[in-house]
Amino acid sequence: MSEVHAARRTRLRDRCQASGSASALVSRPANVRYLTGTAPQGAVLLLGRTEDLLLCPGPPDDRTDGRPDETLCVQTLRGPAGDPAVAAADLAAGQRADSLAVEEHHLTVARHRAIRSVVPRLRLADLGCAVEQLRVVKDEEEISCLRIGAEIADQALGELLESILVGRTERHLALELERRLVDHGADGPAFPTSVATGPNSGRRAHRPTDRRVEEGDFLSVCLGATYRGYRCEIGRTFVIGTSPAGWQIELYDLVFAAQRAGRESLAPGAAYRDVDRAARQVLDSAGYGEGLPVLTGHGVGLEIDEDPQLAPAAMGKLDACVPVTVEPGVHLPGRGGVRIDDTLVVRPEADGGPELLTITTKELLAL
Repeated sequence: MSEVHAARRTRLRDRCQASGSASALVSRPANVRYLTGTAPQGAVLLLGRTEDLLLCPGPPDDRTDGRPDETLCVQTLRGPAGDPAVAAADLAAGQRADSLAVEEHHLTVARHRAIRSVVPRLRLADLGCAVEQLRVVKDEEEISCLRIGAEIADQALGELLESILVGRTERHLALELERRLVDHGADGPAFPTSVATGPNSGRRAHRPTDRRVEEGDFLSVCLGATYRGYRCEIGRTFVIGTSPAGWQIELYDLVFAAQRAGRESLAPGAAYRDVDRAARQVLDSAGYGEGLPVLTGHGVGLEIDEDPQLAPAAMGKLDACVPVTVEPGVHLPGRGGVRIDDTLVVRPEADGGPELLTITTKELLAL
């Protein structure tokens, strides 16, 4: 992977030089990991004129932070007062850089002022979201990590569905799912696991409560695994204990149709907002236009919510090898609702179309 990380830094360096900056300071953790293979807490990357440096407030821990690129120089700062970002700016000035591109969307005002005070003659430019843009299209190694993470999430969810659910709390089920993720090889959950029952079901990002599962409830679950830093997600809705009621079947079939429409619209060249529209129109035409989520899906990778955003006003078009979620849902206040969420990779039709990573059945099961 050292060659991969070095090539990523080269692409970023080319962008910086094209905009007039010979050096760059990368401080957002996911971006640091993307460019170096590791992201110890507080570490920053200096993309320098003469060499690239990973500056850390303490020694990197391969077990939790990933393994740093072997071609990269790693410098550990001594003493509690050392700020890696300020030290990086000082080193950039020492390499005779006249400008330094920084991630203004991540750098705090206090850090910005500290850099100014140490190197007042160094011109600070905005790197913008250049690294995030590089991260959108994944290579096959990244997709492999997502695929393994999806397999772990599928396995954890499948095992839970085989257990007794009635009488257990949302909070208990969420904790059990997260334990199972780790047991099956995940670094940890990709985000706080959501388990929602009865009137809570179908809510996006619902925080589990002490409500107990009851016969006849909708049970909606959304979880994800992190594997080697890469995060995916899956969401499913089930009925507890009995055959589904008529309104539950009708609502489930509607959300399933919307999710299928979104999945089928994933293709290289498809506009972000057209994917959103494909799923949203199904629900809107059935009278559920109000109260729908602000987006139908989003990119995933080193963060659980990345570009692209599949939303009504989103600008841009999909590329091949972009992993995204498609996750429409409907929540009826006081009754509950349905969410169905998959992680897929955009592929051209010649390669079989979108690759589904999360394969747990989407049939409406009575558990």
